[in-house]
Amino acid sequence: MKVLVFHIGADRYGLPLAAVQRVLPLLELKALPLAPDAVAGLMNLHGASVPVIDLCRISGGAPAPQQVDTRILLVDYRTPQGEPHALGLLAEKVQGVQDVDAAALAASGVSAAPFLGAVAGDAAGIIQLVRLEELLPPALRAQLFQPAAQAQGVPKGEPS
Repeated sequence: MKVLVFHIGADRYGLPLAAVQRVLPLLELKALPLAPDAVAGLMNLHGASVPVIDLCRISGGAPAPQQVDTRILLVDYRTPQGEPHALGLLAEKVQGVQDVDAAALAASGVSAAPFLGAVAGDAAGIIQLVRLEELLPPALRAQLFQPAAQAQGVPKGEPS
């Protein structure tokens, strides 16, 4: 399995390459006042506003440093109802694509963060897979991906 490898602090993580649509350089993001800490801001992608989540912050750490190898991973996020949404993931120290032997993956044995999946070891240490479908807690998902009528400012129950 091919994964895109990045860091959260000193630890290596991988996102299945099939989930990644594009890897973008660090772009200027629009700040969102009163947004949860994990929300880095909004990026403008060909005229569309796309929320960007800081992977360091959502995992409980300090904000991702803005360095030469910090990237925004554009992914197709699907809600539990199957609705697709563009989502940016701010990732530090993006290293590139690596093959991970699916047979070498094992459960981490820790369930503290539901978005952290199986682990595998290699010469550089342990790499842990990120489960994209579990990344956003329900409350954050509801804030980011409102129904179309609400997103356009139409009160619930009124025709749009």
